[in-house]
Order: sequence, then structure tokens, then C-alpha cells
Amino acid sequence: MNHDLSGPVTGHVPVLRLGDVLLVTLQGDLHDSTAQQLQQDIGETVAGTGVSGLVIDISGVEMVDSFLGRVLAEIAARASLLAARTVVAGMRPAVAITLVELGLTLPGLRTALSTEVAMDLLAGSDPASRSGGPRQESR
Repeated sequence: MNHDLSGPVTGHVPVLRLGDVLLVTLQGDLHDSTAQQLQQDIGETVAGTGVSGLVIDISGVEMVDSFLGRVLAEIAARASLLAARTVVAGMRPAVAITLVELGLTLPGLRTALSTEVAMDLLAGSDPASRSGGPRQESR
């Protein structure tokens, strides 16, 4: 697997290439200027490298608002136009609840419990039938 750690660094948001997938890890708050630069960097990187997938790890995000939801949806839409599928990984239960309460459905985005499962989703043709695929957890 090709691990290109020299990808663009957007403010505090690195965009890493792992083989045929870009990995973006969000930590804390995403400000307007950082979000715009991130969207531009991802678009340029997807277009320039021809990757087929994008994983956005939001496990470091404590809370999501309509701005972040819109940014995620716009990134996924741009990636889709460039023939790359997007998976959001590591969503916390509180974040999922907030998205539902805000009425944000995030069209075009798939979700996974972890980055590893997200990478499997992008690699497999029928991830629901694969071991470790998306599932609902019960407590």
C-alpha cells in the first residue's frame, strides 16, 4: 500500500493518501477559512491523483453543527463529481443524534464505525455482506 504522507496540510487538517484512498482526519472545530481550504485541497488532490475513495475521520469531533454538516456534504458531492466515493468514519453517538436533530441527512455520504471499516467499505463491492461491515450496535 502506498502511504504518501507528503500530501497537502490544510491549516491543521492533513490530507493523506493511502493507496487509492485519501484520509482526512478532523480534530476539534473546523473554521470557515480552514473548511474552504480543505474543500479546495481535497478537490485538487482527488483530481490530480485519481483516487477512488475518500475517508473523513470525525472521531476527534466532539460536536457537529449545520456548518460542519454542510461542509461534509459539499466535500462528498465534489468528490463524487470527480468519481471518488466518500465515507465518514468514527461518528460519535452524540454527533449522530445532533445531525438527526438538525435534520441533516448528508446525502451521498456513507458512514462507518471506524477508519478501518471505512477502508474496507471502499475496497469491497458488497460491504454489508463482509465481516466487520456496517452494523448497529446494541448495549
